[in-house]
Amino acid sequence: MLFLRLKYSSHSHPVPGHPQSDMKAKSDLLAARRQDAAQPPASATTIKPRTGQRRATVRLPAAERRAQILSKAFEFFAEYGLTAQTRALAEACGVSQRLLYSVFPNKAALINAVYEAEIAGPFKVVWLVQLRDRSVPLEQRLRSFYREYYDAILTRRWLRLFLYASLAEVEMAPTYIAAIIRTLLNTIIEEAVFEAGLSLPSDPALAHEMGWTLHGNISHLAIRRHIYRDASTLEADKVMALHITAFLASVPAMVNSVNKGKQENQT
Repeated sequence: MLFLRLKYSSHSHPVPGHPQSDMKAKSDLLAARRQDAAQPPASATTIKPRTGQRRATVRLPAAERRAQILSKAFEFFAEYGLTAQTRALAEACGVSQRLLYSVFPNKAALINAVYEAEIAGPFKVVWLVQLRDRSVPLEQRLRSFYREYYDAILTRRWLRLFLYASLAEVEMAPTYIAAIIRTLLNTIIEEAVFEAGLSLPSDPALAHEMGWTLHGNISHLAIRRHIYRDASTLEADKVMALHITAFLASVPAMVNSVNKGKQENQT
């Protein structure tokens, strides 16, 4: 299991204009709206509930309840951020806070579970196998991979949660990059230099940066479309094809630049 370290405190005071303060404001606004919606019109006749009476929670098998909470938590965190109040989260999940914490002992455990199920979970190991299949031209392999990655991973909800986690200083992005993206970047650059008849840079950091020139462009395309709401009518598949073609054409120049820099350092 991957554990994410939470760097914020639930007791810290929000700072106006700070991202955490803005996300807390969203949570408070959500709670206020639900409270207002729950109030009947002034002219309506109301029947006061008995003290301690609460809406009954439908009983579900433990595995089904856990899956339901994870799905709702993913949706909730993606919309309101990871600093949103657990009371509003429990209401969104249709359960009490007590039941929520009986399934997940604390908020950090819930965030870790959301990461594993919804952030890292959709990545398919078979994609790496397919990227290494040299019986298929690399450009075709990259187009096929990024078409699936864009549709399955880089969704509006996935991106919003990923960005919110970074703003809240939850180590979701560093964990995902270390566990998945570095292996992906290694695979892409290894295949690219092999097809170009070149040698892989000896410095892993340089190799990763070469891979980021492609992966970063694809990721930013998704951010522009889903977060910035870019109104471009050009199909994402065509834009990705442009980035892939440009990346493959630039590999020899990048490798030569790395080798030139190495020679200059040795003299």
